[in-house]
Amino acid sequence: MAGGTDAILVAMRRHAPASQPGVPRREHGTRLLMAVAALFTLAQLVLVRPGLGLGWDETVYVSQVSPQSPAAFFSAPRSRGVTLLVAPVASWSTSTPLLRVYLAVLSGVALYLALRAWRGLFPPRVLAAAGALFASLWITLFYGPQAMPNLWVAFGALICVGCFLRARADRAALWGVAGGALLMALMRPMDAVWVTVPLLVLAVAARHWRTLLVLLGSLAAGAAEWVIEAYVGFGGLTERLNEASRVQGHLGWYFAVDDQMRSLGGRALCRPCVGSLPHPALALWWFALPVLAALGLAVAIRAGRAARTLVPLACATTAAVPYLFMIGYAAPRFLLPAYALLALAVADALRHLVTAPRGRWRTASVALVAIGLAGHLAVQYAVLAHTVGRNTADREAWTRTAAGLHRLGVRPPCLLTGHEAIPIGYYSGCASAATRGNNANSTVAEIRGTARRIPVAHLTVPGGIPAGYARDWTRHRVEDLRVYVAPVPR
Repeated sequence: MAGGTDAILVAMRRHAPASQPGVPRREHGTRLLMAVAALFTLAQLVLVRPGLGLGWDETVYVSQVSPQSPAAFFSAPRSRGVTLLVAPVASWSTSTPLLRVYLAVLSGVALYLALRAWRGLFPPRVLAAAGALFASLWITLFYGPQAMPNLWVAFGALICVGCFLRARADRAALWGVAGGALLMALMRPMDAVWVTVPLLVLAVAARHWRTLLVLLGSLAAGAAEWVIEAYVGFGGLTERLNEASRVQGHLGWYFAVDDQMRSLGGRALCRPCVGSLPHPALALWWFALPVLAALGLAVAIRAGRAARTLVPLACATTAAVPYLFMIGYAAPRFLLPAYALLALAVADALRHLVTAPRGRWRTASVALVAIGLAGHLAVQYAVLAHTVGRNTADREAWTRTAAGLHRLGVRPPCLLTGHEAIPIGYYSGCASAATRGNNANSTVAEIRGTARRIPVAHLTVPGGIPAGYARDWTRHRVEDLRVYVAPVPR
């Protein structure tokens, strides 16, 4: 183990970027990366569309600062990084299209900066290809304009790891290490720790104390609010971690690889993750990733530049481990940081395949890569279109339900409980409450007391049994829901 670590550290010193390319070449590389980032933003606006309403988790994050509705319950696993991200727009505007455009542009800028962090470590064409591969995933495109944390962890991971590899020769890169680690910790503190485990080990082994302090300090700064909130609202850090584990189904040993495969067909959240596996065509790219990443590593080792490929692969592995083996459900967005880091080795492998010596092998490999990429794009677009369509329909149903509630007199200030109370509460401008479950934040007595002051409604699915406090309330039907409205306050 020690020998392997020493070899990596020697390689990092040997192959750190020592000289800058000429101005024309540097400008060409910059334009190439900017083009990939611009196309990423454009694809989001065209394929996902700004009119897509906010999803369940998005309403939680946005409601913390939005004037549209009271803040929804903020459960233990969540961090407020996304709320900070959307605050410049959501704090004064309730326009979802405006928020979507803002996030699409911001994610395009973030992709450019994340790829730029690797300049000097990989050729510009490889970086552009890596960015294009990552940006073309339906998961990346779908979550680019959404108020969700995982893609931003991915951008932070790319920036942090790339700048870590450059920091030995370029002290200015320490700012990138700090920024990337801070971004990850703001969005999801535990994910940030998993991503940076290999970097922490390498920094200690190489005695890069300055880099280690920057990394640790940035992680601590990003997680500070989450830790403080643990003591203020959850009784302590251990208590919040335990509650976060409970909400996520009690973290432990789970084999969730098949669950992640089931989510590849466009399921935003696979919990409980049951049903058949997706069609093999939808999962082929998923199995090709580790194979191509291994080929990229072999190419790098043969070229004597293993560190710049091995380190991101190690970080991708540690980032994926908790979501493949420690959690009992799946969501495709969980693996976005791993996909972003794997994309570098995959792009390098593809470059090797299409630049092989001329002959039959090169012709065959170029044809194979072209066919594979065409099939990949077709699959990603098909899943994205299906996912956007389904989510659009769901969120339009929430909008109609909110309008139905308003017609029944349930208007702000108001309170909703029961089935999907959090997202429907946001759409209708009402607060939301629950007496049990992962979002429990109230009691029966408090809900009854609220019903004496403002409109309160309880929601159930058809055939569902209403909560005891709502059984004598007036029943209505709104869309596919049963709505129990409390007597009008006097």
